[in-house]
Amino acid sequence: MSTFINAVPSGIAAFTATNLDDIVILTLLFSQVNSAFRHRHIVVGQYLGFTVLVAISLLGFFGSFVLPSVWLDVSGFIPIAVGLNRLVNLEEEDTDDELEIPSSRFSPIGSFLSPQTYGVAAITFANGGDNIGIYMPLFASSSTVNLLITISIFFILVAVWCYIAYQLTHQNAIAKILMRYGNLLVPFLLIGLGVYIALDSLVLAILSVAVMFFGWMFFNISRQRVTSA
Repeated sequence: MSTFINAVPSGIAAFTATNLDDIVILTLLFSQVNSAFRHRHIVVGQYLGFTVLVAISLLGFFGSFVLPSVWLDVSGFIPIAVGLNRLVNLEEEDTDDELEIPSSRFSPIGSFLSPQTYGVAAITFANGGDNIGIYMPLFASSSTVNLLITISIFFILVAVWCYIAYQLTHQNAIAKILMRYGNLLVPFLLIGLGVYIALDSLVLAILSVAVMFFGWMFFNISRQRVTSA
């Protein structure tokens, strides 16, 4: 019983400390749901990416693998690439959102293998440098029973996180903002996240997002003037 009591608060604390930013990302992802990008893609992708993070932490726990810090820095280019791709295809995505595409029948295998799922998983993994850094020493100091309890708590909390993010998109004030600016906000958030992961600098991440945002706005204004002329 004492083992359970010790493992539960430490597991909750570790998960919360390393996944608070995921609430924002998941909320934005849920706000982008359409006929091609489903809720199941987000949930399955989140679980898939988080499972990889836990697996790497476990490998470090068993001492058979140590992930170089440089490799984690390079992983920051994943959300940057995803963000740039979304930014380049922003108008095309807006057009697709207006089309009524018949929804496909639910298939667990199809959801698991879909590129949308792997896109979410890649973002989750790229944002997991802190997770690995905290989970490795936590797992290393745990007994087998504590380890199993902690990992179980982690996977339960992933579902809780997804539910909270989903509910946030149904709050009127938040939903209106996300529906109006979500498509534009997501690419810049991903780019900023990638810069933060790659350089470990919150200031540079904020500056990069600001520069990209105002640059994009200036580009659109200039293009509209040329078109109207």
